[in-house]
Amino acid sequence: MFARIAAVLALGVGLMWSAQANAQDTIKIGLIMAYSGPFADTANQMQAGIDLYMQQHGDEVAGKKIEIIKKDTGGPKADEAKRLAQELIVRDGVDILAGFTLTPEALGAAAVADQAKKFMVVMNAATSIITEKSPYIVRTSMTIPQLNTAFGKWAYEKGGVKQAYTLVADYAPGVDASTAFAKGFTDAGGTIVGADKSPMGPPDFSAFVQRIKDASPEAVFVFIPGGAQPPALGKALAERGLTPPNTQIFAQGELTFPEAIKSMGDTAKGIITTFNYTMERDDPINNAFVKAYRDANKGRSPDIYSVGGYDGMHLIYEALKKTGGSTDAAALVKASEGMSWESPRGKMVIDPETRDVIQTVYIRKVEEVDGQLQNVVIDEIPDVKDPLHGAK
Repeated sequence: MFARIAAVLALGVGLMWSAQANAQDTIKIGLIMAYSGPFADTANQMQAGIDLYMQQHGDEVAGKKIEIIKKDTGGPKADEAKRLAQELIVRDGVDILAGFTLTPEALGAAAVADQAKKFMVVMNAATSIITEKSPYIVRTSMTIPQLNTAFGKWAYEKGGVKQAYTLVADYAPGVDASTAFAKGFTDAGGTIVGADKSPMGPPDFSAFVQRIKDASPEAVFVFIPGGAQPPALGKALAERGLTPPNTQIFAQGELTFPEAIKSMGDTAKGIITTFNYTMERDDPINNAFVKAYRDANKGRSPDIYSVGGYDGMHLIYEALKKTGGSTDAAALVKASEGMSWESPRGKMVIDPETRDVIQTVYIRKVEEVDGQLQNVVIDEIPDVKDPLHGAK
């Protein structure tokens, strides 16, 4: 009980400290991400997007200097994210919370942002319910249902597939992806002939792929983490003849990141994926972004995490301009609602009702271009909202 009272008192002191900071000439943004551990590369790509935006637009907004304070969760740790959010507010006096590589981080910090009335910008974490946890949360990334419900519908209506099998990693994002794809696919008229969940441990897909072969589906929908899993799955599917065009392979875009395509080699050819950003899209804004990003990051290409961080900073800067530099959370949320801009990914809109992103969902296919395998955009689904907000 005494610990709880102390925490409340400390938070109150932190709010007073933060209020005083707002009167100063510096706006502090606390970034909470997994800078170390298995998801460190995701955080590094997000950070690179944030850094590029500030490099291009400066570190002053509405006459106030922007200061970044970084905190490392080390992985998907909700309790650690909550502790770090409290520390950022109470000890560091931050005005805005942002980042959030993973859903547990965002959920852990949400209650703190809500209690402290702090504007919170989610730049990656993709579970639908996050923005419903506090009226002060806005998201600039995407949600898994947003991508895969639309993708399932597309697979039936335009992909020429009437029945499919789903194989996803056995963790919350994988389950969400399978559920969303199946929903879009079956609502459109398709049939799911089988569903499996593979463990997160060392990749051995032989038993799962054999069950898929026995079911003889027209297509397989896949959602697995990056790293060693994409080439291992690609090899297992190829060994059993489950490759395009005989069997369509559908997946969320992580399966065909450039590094994964390189690892899979020719087994990646023909795989169709969905994503909210693709660096290969030929557009002046995107082309300039890709070039600037590569120049700033020793040739490394941007991805969805990079653009999530980049657009997250755009939202923060533009909202601060509208409030004249005020960091009052309610005012920043109001400034964000309905905000629209042209991003490297295309048109971006913040839904005024859900504070979530409305955007184009891209359908890509791995093809050979100038002797190299890469993702090629074959279709676009504009103005897609998350279908689960408000669902009962």
